[in-house]
Amino acid sequence: MLDDPSSQSFRENMIAEIKRIQNELNEIKAMRTEISAKRKPAKKTVKRKPAKKTVKRKPAKKTVKRKPAKKTVKRKPAKKTVKRKPAKKTVKRKPAKKTVKSKRKTRRR
Repeated sequence: MLDDPSSQSFRENMIAEIKRIQNELNEIKAMRTEISAKRKPAKKTVKRKPAKKTVKRKPAKKTVKRKPAKKTVKRKPAKKTVKRKPAKKTVKRKPAKKTVKSKRKTRRR
């Protein structure tokens, strides 16, 4: 291959090399078609793992409604005690004067 690229022998060698490579390529193509012509067995379907079972969750605890706090009833203010006037003292009555009958005998007319 050290020949001068312009020489006739160099050209012939190159053409021969190209043809040899083309022949090899054709052989390889033929081999490939033979291989692909043979049917490959169908791919086996792999069994899938079953989907994970979802764990049932416990329901949330129900919050019990609390009774509202009893409302404190506003009490009426205590009535102010009015100072009463002291009860009138009952004055002890003097006993009624007794009519004194005179001891003198009255004359009869």
